[in-house]
Amino acid sequence: MAINNKVYPAYTFEQGINYVITTKKSEGLRERTLIDYAKHWGYFITWVEKNYEIHEVGQITTEMIRNHVNYMKHDAKRYEGHKHIIGEHGTGHSDTTINIRLRTLKAIFNQLERDEIIEMNPTNSIKLIRTDEDLVEALTSEQIKILLSQPNQKDFVGYRDYVAMVLLLDTGMRANELMSLKCEDIDFQSRLITLSGQQNKNRKPRIVPMSHLTVKLLHQLVSENRRSFASSRLFLSCYGDPLGQNHFNKRLKYYGQKAGFGRDIKCTAHIFRHTMAKNYILNGGDPFTLQRILGHYDLRMTRRYIQMDSQDLLKQHGDFSLIKTLRGGNRVY
Repeated sequence: MAINNKVYPAYTFEQGINYVITTKKSEGLRERTLIDYAKHWGYFITWVEKNYEIHEVGQITTEMIRNHVNYMKHDAKRYEGHKHIIGEHGTGHSDTTINIRLRTLKAIFNQLERDEIIEMNPTNSIKLIRTDEDLVEALTSEQIKILLSQPNQKDFVGYRDYVAMVLLLDTGMRANELMSLKCEDIDFQSRLITLSGQQNKNRKPRIVPMSHLTVKLLHQLVSENRRSFASSRLFLSCYGDPLGQNHFNKRLKYYGQKAGFGRDIKCTAHIFRHTMAKNYILNGGDPFTLQRILGHYDLRMTRRYIQMDSQDLLKQHGDFSLIKTLRGGNRVY
């Protein structure tokens, strides 16, 4: 196509995504994000090739994008092609999943438009689906006690998992930050953990404080590691390999099942992070300090982590209501 003598290259679908990934890699995008770019593009292009006789990125239109959104919302088979999940699981992706994929498509087409690979960006007028803000249920104190009693601390794996769970509840770290920890990241004397920008989601280094109990547990884990392994990584498998994020979440899920929790009680590292944040505020911590501990860019994200249910609200209101502090018996001035 040409407008004002401008000629746009006829990139195939594969050439288009390869160009974007190469460009984003040069800009320092994380490997995990680049993998998501390729995966989400693959979902979209597979659908396009089944429904349209086109072969170039410049031929994709806004109408196609909208039709794809409708397909994802109503007709897409859940977990289709998944290597581990088999069987029928219904149709239609969640609005959250659709928005994640839409954001990826927008980023890809924005790059192609910015570098004049395509004339028109088909996602310009596409809006994300409006969703209700989910209330993430944190674990209760009783559930935490039950969970922490599940690992067998007499063996290496059980003790390792117990320490990881305590560390999550104490610091609110992300799972990937936890699994990347090395002995040199921990200052046992000052009770501080240094997370480099490479470990963090927003690439900014931060300092995370921890309690005396956590320091004591970490000391013991480091000693156990040094008896058998040469790795400086803190969380290792029983063979000395670095423990992966997915494997650790499976361990948490296992402990939740062992504790008799139903499907409505999620046991993931992310839920531990929410639990830490919520209890930090309930116990009198201020949100600005919590924001720094969690490594959030602004306070809006921190607010999402400290949502409270009705019982929390009632308790806080009962403790701090102005009416309760007024004197004069039943008389309100």
